[in-house]
Order: sequence, then C-alpha cells, then structure tokens
Amino acid sequence: MHIHILGICGTFMGGLAALARAAGHKVTGCDTGVYPPMSDQLRALGIELIEGYDSAQLALNPDVWVVGNVVSRAQLADGSPRYPLMEAILDRGDRYTSGPEWLSAHILQGKHVLAVAGTHGKTTTSSMLAWVLECAGLHPSFLIGGVPLNFGVSARLTDSKYFVIEADEYDTAFFDKRSKFVHYRPRTAVLNNLEFDHADIFPNLEAIERQFHHLVRTVPSNGRVVVNGDEPALARVLAQGCWSSTAKFSKTDALIEGIEWQLSGLHNRMNALAAIAAAAHVGVKQGEALRALATFENVKRRMEVKGTVATPNGSITVIDDFAHHPTAIATTLDGLRRQLDAQGKQSERILAIFEPRSNTMKLGAMKSQLPQALTDADLAFCHSGGLDWDAQAALASMGSRAVVASPIDELVRLVVAQARAGDHLLCMSNGGFGGIHQKLLEGLKNKIPM
Repeated sequence: MHIHILGICGTFMGGLAALARAAGHKVTGCDTGVYPPMSDQLRALGIELIEGYDSAQLALNPDVWVVGNVVSRAQLADGSPRYPLMEAILDRGDRYTSGPEWLSAHILQGKHVLAVAGTHGKTTTSSMLAWVLECAGLHPSFLIGGVPLNFGVSARLTDSKYFVIEADEYDTAFFDKRSKFVHYRPRTAVLNNLEFDHADIFPNLEAIERQFHHLVRTVPSNGRVVVNGDEPALARVLAQGCWSSTAKFSKTDALIEGIEWQLSGLHNRMNALAAIAAAAHVGVKQGEALRALATFENVKRRMEVKGTVATPNGSITVIDDFAHHPTAIATTLDGLRRQLDAQGKQSERILAIFEPRSNTMKLGAMKSQLPQALTDADLAFCHSGGLDWDAQAALASMGSRAVVASPIDELVRLVVAQARAGDHLLCMSNGGFGGIHQKLLEGLKNKIPM
C-alpha cells in the first residue's frame, strides 16, 4: 500500500510513517518547514518528503491519503485555501483517513495495546512502560510522543503482540473531532491524571472527561483500566461506567520509595506506579518492573542537561524540559528543588525560564495559575512573544522575582545578567524556544567570570 501523509513531520505522524515503512508500506509525505531532525530520520528510512501542500501532489495517486490534525479547511487572507492539497483530495473524491484511524486498522489490529492517557506524564509513563516490558523480554512495539533515551527512537515495530502507545486526548482530524485515543482499542488503558487543557478545542473539564469515558468504553471486559486514585476527575469518569477490571495507584503507595534511579519528583513516582500496574496486567512482576526502572534513562527533553558553564566559584547548568501546563511546571520545579535539597545544595538557585506556547497557554486560560506554579523558582523569566494577554500583569504578585521579555535575545540577556555560580537554568517549553538553550550557554561563556 502507498500512503501519503499530510503533516508528516509532527511527532505522531512521523512515528506513524516509520511504523508504516517498517510494516512494508510505501510512504511519502508533505509538511511545511520540512527540517531536521525529523526530516533526516524519515529520509534515512527511504521516505520521500515534499515541502508544502501544493495540489500538484495529487499526481502521486497513493492508495490512501493520511491526514494529520494540523490540516484544516482554513483560508488565507486572500480567500485561497491554506491546504490546497486537501481541497483537491476532497474535490476529486479520493480516499482519505486520519493518522489514528490508519494506525488502528493497519498496525494495531490484533495487538495487545497498552495505551497511556492523561494530561501530564504520557510520554514519560509510556517510555517507562515500554522499557519495563523490554527488560521483561516482551520486546514491545511502541509509538511515543518523544524519544526514550533507552531506545533512542520514538517508534518501532516488532513481532511482539504487545504495543505501547501514548494516547493523546487531542482531536483526531478536521473531519473527526473525537480524541485520538478512541481509535486505539486498548486492552490495558492507563488514566494517569486529568485536568483542564486544550482550551482551543475543549470548552471545559467535563468535555474532556467525556472523551476519557469514550476511551474507557473501548476497553474489553477482560482488559484493565489502570487509574490514578487521587484524581477526582478520573473518579467521575469511572462513575459514568466501567466494564473492565481496575487497578488503582496513589501517592500514598510506598512501592518505589526506596528505588535508586535517575528521576526526581512525585510526578515521576506516580508515572512509575502507573507503568508498574500496567505491566502487571501482562504478567510482569513488581520486582522485575522495579529493576527495569532503576535503569530507566528518562526521555529526551525531560530534565535534559543541555550543558554547563564553569565559573571560578562553580558551574551554571542549563536544563531543557517539556513542561508547559502550570501543573507540569510546578511538579518539574518541585522535583528539581527536592533533588537539590537531597544533595545538600539548598543554597543553589533555580531560574525558571518558560514560554507559554501551547494553545491553552496562548489563550490565557491558565495565566492565573502561573505564580503558584512558579513557587519553587528563585527567579522566573517569561517569554511573552505572541501572547494576547499581559504576562507582566499575570505575574505581578511575584514582584521582582518575575521578569518578562518578548524578544528571545532580550530574555537571554536578562537571564545571563542575573545568573551566578551554582544556578540551574530550567528552560520549559513544548517547542524549540527559539534555540534559547544554546544562546544561554554562549551568553554565559562570554560573560565576565563570576
């Protein structure tokens, strides 16, 4: 089968492309801004990439067009379509489908799917679960919205009957507004946590709870729902009906208190508990799971040290993290603070540098939660570029601890001016953040020795 993927360079669609190629299908695709590293990864697999969505691609005549949720019926200012290829597909009456639907029909069919859902921690928990199953000799296939360092790839296809997938609640496509995860038909479903997010498509938390219940409805009676017992929203989801066995985990569980591993923070302990409970459903014993987690290397862009700069009195560390929701920001900062305290480094400062980049944050739906989320930061630096709300006003209660700047270079200048030996510069964004990590490292190196 020849599939042509619209929006191929997104994390999910790029992973789908790799799986389809591994399954023996011919894969081509298009996107705007086709650039490394995803473009290099796909081309290395023999996948032809086309820049843009020109209708001339109609001449490729694939068996099916696979449409990413980046594609819409939107128009440009002059009234022309933003995605002319999609309009041509519709006009010609060609066969098209969504990424999740194609994946379900051609890759997941017949697999024991272990799907990890939740507002936070999906990527980390999916990575933990895949690694636990790998260490148990189950050699799972997986599709994860990040790169687990233990594997070095975000997706792989094996002959195992087990498939671990990060189950996103974001909508499927412009023609299918259900959450992606309803297509996956899991036999093991992890409900890690649930808060309001994706304000661009969900009007309130109740609407997201409804989608989570759609996921619960797809789990068979001999399947299992692994659920965070501390989450009221998830309790409401299950109260709507559950036809499978359940396994609950909680922050009161002491199972992994003594584990020696590289991760910090309560959120990662909860992620681990979810992975252990999910792995138990396919026969992995707790001791096996704990031994695997002791060698878990985390995920790229999760507390990833990008570099250090030596000074006469100590070093300054630049860290990259994917946190972008206030709760994720708070738990990331809390985890780093606890780690420093445990190491006897209470005097070392945390400088939180963050970009409100997600659609929810851009809309300002969470702005009132930011000061509380930044409690564990000694100083906070907010990139305000592209926001329709006043970041300075939103952070006013933090006083001089909060700094706001629009240009990235100005933000870098302000951070470098404040940085001193022993500081941890924690950059948080779900995007590239304008290459801020390297700019900070270069700025610190050029600074007069501290």
